[in-house]
Amino acid sequence: MSAIAATELPYFDIADPSFAMQSEAVRAARDASWIARTNYGYAVLRYEEVSELLKSPKLSQGSKKWPDHHGVHSGLFYDWWEKNLLVLEGDEHHRIRRLLNPAFSPSMARKLEPEFKALAEELIANVVDKGEMEFVSDFSEPFATRALCIMMGLDHKHWEFIADRANTVGYALSVNIKEDIDRVDYAVKELYDFVEELIQERQANPGQDVVSRLVQFSEGGDKLSAEELRNALVLMLFGGMDTTRNQLGLMLHTFIHNSDQWEKLAANPELTKAALEETLRVNPTTRWVTREALEDFEYKGVEIAAGTTVHLFTFSSGTDPEAFPNPEIDIEAEDRKPHFTFGGGVHHCLGHYIARADMSQALPVLAANLTNIQVVPGGDEWLPDSGNTGPVKLTVTFDKRA
Repeated sequence: MSAIAATELPYFDIADPSFAMQSEAVRAARDASWIARTNYGYAVLRYEEVSELLKSPKLSQGSKKWPDHHGVHSGLFYDWWEKNLLVLEGDEHHRIRRLLNPAFSPSMARKLEPEFKALAEELIANVVDKGEMEFVSDFSEPFATRALCIMMGLDHKHWEFIADRANTVGYALSVNIKEDIDRVDYAVKELYDFVEELIQERQANPGQDVVSRLVQFSEGGDKLSAEELRNALVLMLFGGMDTTRNQLGLMLHTFIHNSDQWEKLAANPELTKAALEETLRVNPTTRWVTREALEDFEYKGVEIAAGTTVHLFTFSSGTDPEAFPNPEIDIEAEDRKPHFTFGGGVHHCLGHYIARADMSQALPVLAANLTNIQVVPGGDEWLPDSGNTGPVKLTVTFDKRA
C-alpha cells in the first residue's frame, strides 16, 4: 500500500470547545478516512482499526504525558498521575493489575447487586411523586458515589465529600488543567488523607469489602506497597464515581430520544443487559482511548512516528456503519460486535464488572418508575463532547409509571 500523506487526512482541533464527537464533521471524516489528524496527533475513526490498534504491541497507554503537554510538570496530582495504574506499563503494570484483580472480580460484583438495587430504589422513591428532578444531583451523582461507598465498605456519610473532591480532580483531564492545578492538587491531598485513615481503619478492623481485600494484599511478599495501595484507592475514589455518574446521565438522555426503546426495557427487564451495552456503545462517557507509539511503524498506509499520540475514537467506532449496519440503539438486536467503551488490550478497564453491575441495577429501576421523560428547555448543561463527557445538569420532567 502506498503511503498516505498526512496533509491528505481530515483534521480536527480536539481542544476547541466547539469540537463535538456527535458532529456531522466527524461522521463525514469517518466516511472519507479511517484516520484523521488532530492537534494532539492522530484520531482513529473506524471500528476495525480501533479494534486492531487497541491490541497493538506498538502502542502504549498514551495519557501519561497529558500534564506535561499542558505545562504541568510537578505537584501532587502530577506525582499521583505518573504512578497510577492507568498510565503504568510493562511488568509494573501487570504486577499491580494482578494484585488488584481479585477485588474487582465478577463474583464480587454479583454480591453487591442487591445493595445497588436497593440504593437505586431509595433514590427514585425520593423524587418519583414530584414529576420533575435534576437527574445529576438527584440520582446519578449520589447513586454513583454511594455505590462506590458500598463497594469500598464506607459509611454513606462520606459520599458528598468524595463526589466533590472527585469532581475537582476531574478538572485535571480538561485542556484547562494548568489553570485549575492548584485546586486539583489540594483535592488530591484531601483524598490522600482520607485514604490513609481508611487504610488504618481496615488494618485494625478488616471486613469483606474491596478495601479490606486490598489491604490484605499490601502486607509482605509480592504485595502492593504502601504507596501502590494508596494510589490505587485514590484512583478508585476518582474514577469509580466520575465515569458512572456521567454514563448514567448519557444513558437517560439516549433513552429520552429513543422512548420506544425505553418502553421495551420497562416492559421486559430481561433486556437490561442489552440496554446497558447498547447505550455504552452509542453514547459512551469515554469518547476516546489514548495511546502512544512506542516505535516508528506504518499502518494501512500511514506512517506513525515513535512518540506520536493516537486517539482511538470509541464513540465514532461504536456507531461505524461498517461494523453496525443499523447503528442506532436497538436493545433487541442480536449479535452486536463488542464496543470499546472500557478500552481494550492490557489496559482494559479494571473496574468494568463493578461498573456494569451498578448500572445494570439502576437502569431497570429507572425504567420501572419513569415514563414520558422530557428534558426541561434550558435545563441541561454539558461537559465538552470530547475526552470524557456527560451532563453537568439534566433537569427532566416525567410521569410516574402506573
